[in-house]
Amino acid sequence: MTITAAQKAQIVTDYQRAQSDTGSPEVQVALITARIVYLTAHFKDHAKDHHSRRGLLRLVSRRRKLLDYLKRTNEASYRTLIQRLEIRK
Repeated sequence: MTITAAQKAQIVTDYQRAQSDTGSPEVQVALITARIVYLTAHFKDHAKDHHSRRGLLRLVSRRRKLLDYLKRTNEASYRTLIQRLEIRK
């Protein structure tokens, strides 16, 4: 099962910039990262699920584009986000 509504709401409140912010790049990257983490765990049990693997690759690409945008526009926010999400080593 994917992310529940309660988990999604918690992620939004953790990463939002303002009270009613749901579409900032930080929130979108955090939500996509949660889905990527779920899918990578899914592939440990279902190694031959190639249709979902295509979706995973699309999510990774979308997250990369959002992170590139965030790095161009607000590098400090980019650095704090990748530290909080533990994306880079």
